[in-house]
Amino acid sequence: MKIGILTGGGDAPGTNAVIRAIVRKAIQEYGYEILGIKDGWLGLIQGEFTSLEIKNLSGLLSKGGTILGTSRTNPFKSADGPNRILKNVSEHNIEAVIAIGGDDTLGVAAKLYEMGLPVVGVPKTIDNDLFGTDYTFGFQTAVSIACEALDRLRTTAESHHRVLILEVMGRNAGWIALESGIAGGANAILIPENPFDIEEVCEFIRKRHTRGRNFSLIVAAEGAKPRGSEDIVYTSGIDEFGHARLGGIGE
Repeated sequence: MKIGILTGGGDAPGTNAVIRAIVRKAIQEYGYEILGIKDGWLGLIQGEFTSLEIKNLSGLLSKGGTILGTSRTNPFKSADGPNRILKNVSEHNIEAVIAIGGDDTLGVAAKLYEMGLPVVGVPKTIDNDLFGTDYTFGFQTAVSIACEALDRLRTTAESHHRVLILEVMGRNAGWIALESGIAGGANAILIPENPFDIEEVCEFIRKRHTRGRNFSLIVAAEGAKPRGSEDIVYTSGIDEFGHARLGGIGE
């Protein structure tokens, strides 16, 4: 059996570990042939493949990113995208595809499955917004890194009597902000689920400082937004899945 693997969407720690586990299991236990599909769905549209073997797996557990590359390509944005995928799958004798990705990547997978493509989805969401599991892969690493950042910011904030803000990932879910903020001792945590009033936040910080605390740390998820306001974005425009590029709430 020949299987194709692709990774799509944003970064998540542990993606290479997932690829490694799939390849090792498929080859050692079942004798399958594995093809790596480059740059997500784009690679399956363009027919860009690479052979994955046991010898390719050395050092993957500690390597960030994804060895297959990624993109935010939506095949259904072009009329021939899905058909080109099915054609390439047929021509390369791929009998199933394993898609490692989030909502958008797996949304495409679901549509292609309805068109007859055998697909297995591996949920990749650093935001931990997945029903039915305690933690998604990559989430704990993200929290750990955010906590380390808070540890470093604390001494600077305390030494210079400043209010410092750490902006973290989290489009619609504030798990990273919440858990890192609690673990790292943040004084205020802003999450997408609970729109905030900027004056209330400022007043809270002012009261803290009048009590003799001359510094504060705030953690803000990228999707946090002021009450009654629109999303805060880095740039105008949207990607192929209709999403704006969030970020800048810290500023």
